[in-house]
Amino acid sequence: MAVDVVTEITIARPIDVVARYAADPSNAPQWYANIDSVAWKSSPTVQVGSKVAFVARFLGRQLAYTYELVDVVDLERVVMRTAEGPFVMETTYTWSQSGSDATRMTLRNRGDPAGYFRWVAPVLARAMRRANRKDLRRLKARLEADVLD
Repeated sequence: MAVDVVTEITIARPIDVVARYAADPSNAPQWYANIDSVAWKSSPTVQVGSKVAFVARFLGRQLAYTYELVDVVDLERVVMRTAEGPFVMETTYTWSQSGSDATRMTLRNRGDPAGYFRWVAPVLARAMRRANRKDLRRLKARLEADVLD
């Protein structure tokens, strides 16, 4: 069973601020509650071909996986994919202008779970949706408070 979860939020910050911060995997531990660490496996540049290793916690398990950036359109879209691990996943961020000085961000996770995760796919999708909503709210709070580190 494939998992496909889409969440959106409007952030009261210009698109360049939101896109540049959210697109940089180095910032992920600051706004993703379940991401413990990020390590670049290539040059730390947001560009097609860059690879980034993540260590995360999800549904009581620690997960280590590497994303490769497969599509990058500045201030519009970033697509990352894993090729290995218990849950082959594609994560897409998109940004669009919302009003005069706000940004609509969409976070999409889709993939095909394997092993343990295949058996809990319906629960997994619900948990991902809850986690993504929470993470986007954290991102919104950081950016609207101008807390960028």
